[in-house]
Amino acid sequence: MDIGNRSLLPMPFNYDRTVHFADTDAAGVVFFANYLTICHEAYEESLSASGINLKKFFVDNGIVIPVVKSEAEYRRPLACGDKLRVSVQPAFLSDDSYEIRFEITRLGAVGKSAARIRTEHICIDSVTRARKALPVPISDWVREGWPEGVTL
Repeated sequence: MDIGNRSLLPMPFNYDRTVHFADTDAAGVVFFANYLTICHEAYEESLSASGINLKKFFVDNGIVIPVVKSEAEYRRPLACGDKLRVSVQPAFLSDDSYEIRFEITRLGAVGKSAARIRTEHICIDSVTRARKALPVPISDWVREGWPEGVTL
């Protein structure tokens, strides 16, 4: 699977974003499911910034890498206009899976942690649904976020 050229990208990757009105609910705070949407935006930006071609990545090339688990800890409410920084920290779980830990920080005079999100992703054959090893560009991307001295 050729999904693009690789470049060195320091991890964690940081993605800055402003909360939009469409992100919020009737109470004026970010709707809980939209925290995952914001994290997925950061994930896509991280992949793209490291040279992975998103058009090729999100097209069926014989494999798919779905999110199979997500966890969220909501620490502070976020409102329209808040400035955010989302850190993206991938790590291997096995040769066919990885996790991403996201930290959403509300920026300001003193940055405050607003949420911690964790997702798990598994690489599978798009037809048989059997597990497959992660493609090299994705393994390289995860390895950039893997703690030094740890081997898979």
